Formats: sequence, structure tokens, C-alpha cells
Amino acid sequence: MNRTKGDEEEYWNSSKFKAFTFDDEDDELSQLKESKRAVNSLRDFVDEDDDDDLERVSWSGEPVETLSDTPAKSYAPELGRPKGEYRDYSNDWSISDTVRRLRKGKVCSLERFRSLQDKLQLLEEAVSMHDGNVITVVLIFLKRTLSKEILFRELEVRQVALRHFIHFLKEIGDQKLLLDLFRFLDRSEELALSHYREHLNIQDPEKRKEFLKTCIGLPFSTEDSVHIQDHYTLLERQIIIEANDRHLESAGQTEIFRKHPRKASILNMPLVTTLFYSCFYHYMEAEGTFSSPINLKKTFKIPDKQYVLTALAARAKLRAWHDVDALFTTKNWLGYTKKRAPIGFHRVVEILHKNSAPVQILQEYVNLVEDVDTKLNLATRFKCHDVVIDTCRDLKDRQQLLAYRSKVDKGSAEEEKIDAILNSLQIRWKN
Repeated sequence: MNRTKGDEEEYWNSSKFKAFTFDDEDDELSQLKESKRAVNSLRDFVDEDDDDDLERVSWSGEPVETLSDTPAKSYAPELGRPKGEYRDYSNDWSISDTVRRLRKGKVCSLERFRSLQDKLQLLEEAVSMHDGNVITVVLIFLKRTLSKEILFRELEVRQVALRHFIHFLKEIGDQKLLLDLFRFLDRSEELALSHYREHLNIQDPEKRKEFLKTCIGLPFSTEDSVHIQDHYTLLERQIIIEANDRHLESAGQTEIFRKHPRKASILNMPLVTTLFYSCFYHYMEAEGTFSSPINLKKTFKIPDKQYVLTALAARAKLRAWHDVDALFTTKNWLGYTKKRAPIGFHRVVEILHKNSAPVQILQEYVNLVEDVDTKLNLATRFKCHDVVIDTCRDLKDRQQLLAYRSKVDKGSAEEEKIDAILNSLQIRWKN
């Protein structure tokens, strides 16, 4: 079976296997890639009396948290005075009228609300409307017109508004103000997480590693602390492996790099991808080296199932069938060998077939599948004729064997084998 370039690059860019990774969508730490989108500017508009003719605010981006049944569409930009000449009736609008107009998507100036009391009343009115867009519009106005000390103090006692403000700061990437807010609120774990997120903006691997080192010891939860330490250790390991392998590849004297040039840098890859890379290029290395697969397994406490799956995929891609065999061969204390697969031999067969293993090897592992129905299904799918024939014989299933006879080539060795079994007088058929 011919392999496409896309298949060859599968493990460099993605992996179906689950292990330690920093972009797991189910993990708070993994939701670290904040949106780069900034809020749009309001369009120029002409304020007229006819509601239907008024320009609407142009919203974009992700929804903010909202208490209404209709999700908030996005964030309004900072509100300045509209450009151009128009008649401004805003002085005639009460706070409730202003919020009502904002909720309808109409643009109005908030500059007339100068006192702290008016600004806070405006915020409370917006919250009472249960509309995330309006709350965020007002918060942007307060952010621009109040000192951060006053703003933080007032938001602390207004939890709904506070949640909107935190979400907004994350969205626009105002990391400095977000950190100041968490310090004020004495929310140490969130402060630590926000500090950790800054590593995403550091492109240089050495600088990113040094930054991650500063994150170790911050007040994370116990589980998150383990992730931070592993992240630092993994990147440190990747930097060493990358420098060494780049040198070996450029020297052109190492067979594995000559036959299989690297598709991408190992830097900043997830752990499972690093393990695959190690099993691909450094499988036989001593445990004491940083690039040894066994070293990675022990350092990061990779489960046996994950390790076997990844090692199998790497060695099968290289068609290193001897290594595949050794991966599943165990010895007991009497010296007898047997095959054992913590992932199940049915999965072994699937991966071997995906990597174009010879039928003789496929048949060996299909035969090791314990469930008879699964074994027959795999043997039939992958044309392991001997396995199907022998299993039908052992089951004394004459009808299934007759049906399979029509699927093998006429005059083939398989057809002759089936005929010999069907004509045998020593088998007591069940049907």
C-alpha cells in the first residue's frame, strides 16, 4: 500500500493518542491560547429620531458571559465621541433610557455621566438588563474614565460585572491589567495561571524555558503544579534533543536521519509527539540519554498502554518488524516466552495493517486475538485466509467455511486447503 506524504507527517503535526499535553481542551491549563482578536471600532453614524433608520453597532468576536436568554454577540469598543456633525440629544436621556438604547444596538455617548455615582448606577442598570453586550460597553467606559483602584474596588462587590470584566481583559489580551486585578482580589491561583499564560507570547525557546522556570513554585493547585514542572522539564529536554539532532542531521553520517529526514522541529511539541519522535529516531538508545524513549517514559510517568501504542506506531512506520515483535514478547521466570499486549492485540493488528505489515505478520497477531468473533472479523477484513480457515475448522462451522471458499482465488492454495478440510472424515461438523 502506498503511503501519502500526509500519512508520513501525521505524527509531527497531530496525534490521536492522549497523554500529557498542554493543549488539552478539557484542562483549565490547556485553555491558555487566548484570542488575539481585539474589539472593532464603532462606525461613524448619524443620530436621527427615527429608530428604524439608526445605524447598528458592529459587533464581532466571541460572546461574553450573559444572563439573558439571547447570548451576547461580542464586545463594544471603547466609546469615544462620534466623529462628524450630528445633533446630540443624549443630555435628555436618563440612565435607564441610555441603557435601553444600548441594548437595542443604538450608539449613544456616555460622556455626560461624570460622577462616580452616575457611573456606578449606569453599571447597575446594565447588569439589571441581563445583557452581556451592554454590560461590556459600560465596563469599557468605566475602564477608561476611572482609576484602576476605584474600578477594582467597585467591581469586587459586583460579581456579575467582575466576571464580564475578567473575560473582556482576557479577550483583548490586557495581561497587565488582569494581573493587577487578580492581585487586588487576592486570587493567587488565577494570578499564577495568568502569569503562566504569558509563555505563549515568548517565541525564543531558551527565553520561554527560563520564563517557565519562574512559574515553578507559584501558588498553583497540586495538579497544575505538576503540569508546570513537566512543561519546563519537557521543553528543557526538547532543546537538548533538537540541538543534538540538528547537528547529526546536518553532518549526514547518521543513517536514520539520511533515510528519514526530520519533518519538523521537536521544540514545543506535546509529550506524546516527543515520545513518538524518540521512538522513531532514538529507539535503541541507553536509558541514561535524554532522548531515550524509556527515559521519557520514566521521567514523565507515561502509562504502559500509552507507551506501547506510541512505540508500536513509530516502529511500524519504519517497518521495523523485529522491534514490534520484541515490544510484545515477555519471558516468565522459567524462561518461557509469550506475547502480551496491554493495548489488546486487536489494536495491534489495526496499527500494523495501517502501516502495510506483511500478511504473515498480520496473521500472527490476528491469531493472538482472544475473542473469536473479533478474530474472524479482522482476519476476513485483512485477508488473513489461513486464520479464517483454521478458525472455522476449529469451530466445526462447515457453512461458514463453504461461504469463505467463494472469497479465495480459484485454484489457490487456500482453496485446496478448504477442500481438504471439507472432505475430512475426522471432523464432526456442527452444521
